[in-house]
Amino acid sequence: MVSSKLPKEMKAQLLPSVNAPYQLTTIPIPTFTAETSPHDILVRVLAASYCHTDLVLAQGQMAPFPPSFPHIGCHEFSGEVVSLPEHSLSRYKIGDRVGVPGRSFHPCGKCFECSREPDNDRNKDADGGGYSVYCVAAGNNGISAPGGFREYAIVDSRQVTPLPDEISAVQGASLMCAGITIYAALKKCGLAKGQRVGIMGCGGGLGHLGLQFAAKMGLRVLGVDVADGPLQVAREVAEALHEEEGLVARVVDARVIKAEDIVQEIAREDQRKDKGDMGLDAVIILPESQKAFDYGVSLLRTHGKCVVVSFPAEGFHVSARDVVFRDISIGGSLVGSNKVLGEMVMFAAAHNVRTRIKTYPLGQLNDLVLEYKKGKGGKLVIDLTLDD
Repeated sequence: MVSSKLPKEMKAQLLPSVNAPYQLTTIPIPTFTAETSPHDILVRVLAASYCHTDLVLAQGQMAPFPPSFPHIGCHEFSGEVVSLPEHSLSRYKIGDRVGVPGRSFHPCGKCFECSREPDNDRNKDADGGGYSVYCVAAGNNGISAPGGFREYAIVDSRQVTPLPDEISAVQGASLMCAGITIYAALKKCGLAKGQRVGIMGCGGGLGHLGLQFAAKMGLRVLGVDVADGPLQVAREVAEALHEEEGLVARVVDARVIKAEDIVQEIAREDQRKDKGDMGLDAVIILPESQKAFDYGVSLLRTHGKCVVVSFPAEGFHVSARDVVFRDISIGGSLVGSNKVLGEMVMFAAAHNVRTRIKTYPLGQLNDLVLEYKKGKGGKLVIDLTLDD
């Protein structure tokens, strides 16, 4: 079922080794073989978003990934279905636009994760049916397997999600890691409308989306950052939320405002006088910073929840006093199931959640990386419809 219109070669950005610049080259288009899964589809990549994990991998800090060099990165991209294998089991047809996350490429279908069913509160967001994004035997687009910094890619159709008309290819790409990760983290906070959540690192790719998701979920959201560029992005997002929908997202600079001062302000707003009852109900930690972790936990009220998304090599130091005497619970959030991915995309479309994006053509990926290292916030995306 391969289209005769497809070229035989494509452009791709290859990472030749650790700490090396990407190299734009021409390689064969991936093709279906006798071993091709009936769930696979071939997509023409329309947009490929750059994630902090791409930088971590390129710096050699995600051993044993990638398994070999040269490597094609990007685990959050979007594309158009251009070919299906014989005896396809995919629900997609040629011409469909899809968003492609990093996890999980070809899960085993047999392990505990793949076999669990969404039949209780703990598993309610699981995919079921022999598929799990947490399958340890599966590959990951752009991490352990080739990703989206190329013109064509074979992906697992069980992993992708349809993109509604309201979501452009560039916007869709940015949601496939940043969007699903922060959305799933907010869900793990388990909060009801009107409760308070803090987002540490609120001006980055995940953070500025988190401000929008949280506010539009009906949560009272506090964003915290420490750099001028990300703070500007976060404040612009907060201003737009207020002007367009009357929603409030408070943004603070942790360099000038102490956590205990914020807690006191919240207590006055909530008319709470008991010390243990003051503060946020949950906080999400996005930066790889012990200071950010400590600041975030200090914002929590007794019985509050800390959801960790970042994974610094040295880990985080956790205060036993916070865990024992304040009953602070600490959990992690990696990505989300395909079920949650689809839910997130539809929420973003319905509530006009939009990423602040700067685009580059495929040939300027190294320029994008240099810009990313400046830490200005928002998202940087390769738009493959742009000319180099």
